[in-house]
Amino acid sequence: MAPPAKMQEIHQFLSSALTQRGPSALPYAEATKSFIRQHLLNLVSSYTSLDPKTATFTHNDGRSVTLLQADGTIPMPFQGVSYNIPVVIWLLESYPHSPPCVYVNPSRDMIIKRPHSNVSPSGLVALPCLHNWVYPSSNLVDLAAHLSAAFSRDPPLYSQRRPPPQPQPSHSAGSGYSRPFTPHQTDYAADVYKKNAIDKLVEMVHCDLVLVRSAREVETEGLLSLQSGLQRREEEINNGLKDMLNEKETLEQQLQVIAMNTDFTDSWIRENQGKADNLLVDFDVDDAFECTETLSKQMLECTALDLAIEDVVYSMDRSFRDGVLPFDQYLRNVRLLSREQFFHRATAEKVRATQMDAQVASIAARLHS
Repeated sequence: MAPPAKMQEIHQFLSSALTQRGPSALPYAEATKSFIRQHLLNLVSSYTSLDPKTATFTHNDGRSVTLLQADGTIPMPFQGVSYNIPVVIWLLESYPHSPPCVYVNPSRDMIIKRPHSNVSPSGLVALPCLHNWVYPSSNLVDLAAHLSAAFSRDPPLYSQRRPPPQPQPSHSAGSGYSRPFTPHQTDYAADVYKKNAIDKLVEMVHCDLVLVRSAREVETEGLLSLQSGLQRREEEINNGLKDMLNEKETLEQQLQVIAMNTDFTDSWIRENQGKADNLLVDFDVDDAFECTETLSKQMLECTALDLAIEDVVYSMDRSFRDGVLPFDQYLRNVRLLSREQFFHRATAEKVRATQMDAQVASIAARLHS
């Protein structure tokens, strides 16, 4: 258990690091920062040799980003003795939804065991608990326990033997000065060869990454162009569908009007089909326009009065232009006739609306019968 003072200091550090804004803000989702803080506090509380820090992490594609890490040692019991294995646990941008990245961090006098079942030559740790990481049940405390257990079964580090001191040159009889034996020469050549091989491998990997990145950029541009074309087609299809729906609605309205007029015509034909045979020879033509319905009579009367007033106003207008009718009398009569004509037209509109409602009700009743 870490001392309360240290825990308070770590708590303040995490709160400050996770609440920063602007360019120096850590690249974690806002909704997961409370989980990250609690996971690190639980880890430090259980493993006091680990300390949370912020450092720069370089991805394989060359991107560098400032992340949180837990740096320190993990206890490793081996053959009855407890050893401390230096590790660095990086919390990547997608943590805790994705597992952290764990590296063994050997000191100068330590060498990574080759081959190792869980640690690569670069120090990267691979464990089943990392591959099977499940949010939110997986956490850093369980990870540290798995690391300790895995390292106990197969220690990843061993101490590098220090070379013996170089012997001093000595005189040999008949041979002058002998050449000093330096066991480091072979080791130095091997180190140079290994360094050159690593540099060559890094250069090849970098070239491969550049080629892969270029290919992915070309592929991404093609996909973006295809996406733009699909979006444009989607917009055209939506506009066409909208026009078709509007046209369909207009046609349905016209069909209703045609059906209404057809029904009205059929009704009129049925009602007047036998009247032509019963007409008298001396039948007055004006009687053919006599309305039998109250609304129709009212409509005919309003229309006749409206047209009559229209004719009177026309005659008064001509009389005024010819100088027969004075101007004040012309204005007074036009005002009175216009008011009367307005009431006749308003009445006709109301009668027409009532007739239309009656026709619609009649058609609906027939359709449901």
